[in-house]
Amino acid sequence: MTYPSFRFDDRGLLPVIAQDAASGEVLMLAYADREALEATLASGQAHYHSRSRGRLWRKGETSGNIQRVLEVRYDCDEDALLYRVDPTGPACHTGNRSCFFRTLPPSGGAADGDDDAGRIASAPGGTERLGDVLELLTSVVDERLRLLPEGSYVRRMHERGVGYVAQKVIEEAGESAVAALEHKDDELVAEAADLLFHLTVLLAERGVDPQRVADELASRHREAPERA
Repeated sequence: MTYPSFRFDDRGLLPVIAQDAASGEVLMLAYADREALEATLASGQAHYHSRSRGRLWRKGETSGNIQRVLEVRYDCDEDALLYRVDPTGPACHTGNRSCFFRTLPPSGGAADGDDDAGRIASAPGGTERLGDVLELLTSVVDERLRLLPEGSYVRRMHERGVGYVAQKVIEEAGESAVAALEHKDDELVAEAADLLFHLTVLLAERGVDPQRVADELASRHREAPERA
């Protein structure tokens, strides 16, 4: 296979960032040689080169937490790769969804008068604010529906029709409710994330801008804030 003039290091490796294609979240950093890249492109599953074991490895080969690769990108200097993936299970061996779950606070704290400085760093779990993530999710879903890339989960739902997407929203809402009633908070978080994802797809399928939902909520609060 012919590749761009990749600038492999002296060990024949390129750094690889694995990114959740739906949410944009960075999941992990690993390395790939030509064999790993070829295996990834051929199989559609993320393969890497293990520096500690000195061999090819498929993500999830022992844990079951595979990464289905929707797209492989490379940077402008041709010395790094980006796997945009649909992950099954957590990426990190610790059980965290992302390997990047720890945060170094900015030195000296937030600048005077800047209430938003460091807000992401100080957010629970070290992740982005919900509004930022939903905005990114909306853009990713819109892109998927516009391009309909091969292997995309959004494409598969789109091909099955809006009725199927609506049923998935009902399913995820029910699973969220059950998790809450059973006091399974970790499951509730996961099911709520699935619910928001499928609801975003449903809105996009109907051509409804999510901003209309935000406007509706804001309008209700302005009209009767005491009822909230």
